[in-house]
Amino acid sequence: MKKMKILWLSTLFMISCGGGNEKKTASATETAEKIISAKIPKTVKISIEGDDMMRYNIDKIEVNAGQTVELTLTHTGQMSALTMGHNWILLSLGTDKAAFGMAAMSAKEQGYVPQDMKGNVIAATKVVGGGESTAITFDAPAPGYYEFICSFPGHYGLMNGSFVVLP
Repeated sequence: MKKMKILWLSTLFMISCGGGNEKKTASATETAEKIISAKIPKTVKISIEGDDMMRYNIDKIEVNAGQTVELTLTHTGQMSALTMGHNWILLSLGTDKAAFGMAAMSAKEQGYVPQDMKGNVIAATKVVGGGESTAITFDAPAPGYYEFICSFPGHYGLMNGSFVVLP
């Protein structure tokens, strides 16, 4: 008899707790999304440095889709923009960075952004020399793996990295 009561109470408990799982799951999902979106800031600030040795201090940047990116490029070296200038260019998906870098060599007057390849640029800073900084603001593109480079002549081979946009 005791076993029967326990079985009956267990069944009653399961029935009362069952059903409506779809609502609970949807509610839990909505709550999780709110928590995640609350933790992801709308704006992300990124600082990147270039030096007289033709190197960026970071080679990978991760942001989230939909974020506003505030990027500051600082040239920590001492050489002028004429001899060792640096910029930061975010290339669109599928852009051949070598082809872009080679074309950029003849685009000095355009900040080393070749006009016929401007459509391959998502964001770009101006060229800075030693001790100078520049900043840009742009919206993160669609999720994916992008490349960034310095397009000053001969720099793209060493000064490049991955720009990862997470979903």
